[in-house]
Amino acid sequence: MPGKPKNSIIKVPPKYWDDLKKMDMKRVCERSLAISHDSGGLRILFLDKDILVDIENRCLRRIYPDRGEKIDNPLLELVILVYLLNAMPDLIRREMISVSDLKDAHFFQGPHTLKTGPVLKRFGRDIRGFKKAAESLNGEFLDLADAAYKFSPLPKIPLYYLLWEGDHEFEPNLSVLFDRSIERHLSADAIWGLVNLVSNTLLMAGDSM
Repeated sequence: MPGKPKNSIIKVPPKYWDDLKKMDMKRVCERSLAISHDSGGLRILFLDKDILVDIENRCLRRIYPDRGEKIDNPLLELVILVYLLNAMPDLIRREMISVSDLKDAHFFQGPHTLKTGPVLKRFGRDIRGFKKAAESLNGEFLDLADAAYKFSPLPKIPLYYLLWEGDHEFEPNLSVLFDRSIERHLSADAIWGLVNLVSNTLLMAGDSM
């Protein structure tokens, strides 16, 4: 499953499910670009995964052609719920910004530093592995850095991973960029959680190669 945290202590407030259930699903779909599902829930794509937000049973399910499989990933559940509850009508602006350009840039320090270190350690000298992992998650190749991909973890939330490969002279480097509109849809802690999820999923994809 996407970026499942180990030994997670993350708890999803029941109020989030309560609030979502009370909302007009048509409006939620219009704002978030989720799709209504026959079950009464919502269907949403996370990277390469087709996910059912099962509102009645308060859980996420992976949708397969012949079945649905419950997802046990509190961080993914939390991020998706925050997105559905808060997504605004704003469209993607197609303007890349760094974490320092966010209004809440001060949040992303110390324990909330974006999770780039493990990705850099795994792929900093393995551009080919990075490309394979990114493309397995439906990443869109960008002609930037030594290797760069646009990911679509949520319908209105693109993330951009730019990797510069290390050599005998230079250390590898990795940047995660956002669309200017991201703070219209997600709070700072949800942005941090989303990057964690995408980075974890990239690492899992790389380990499976």
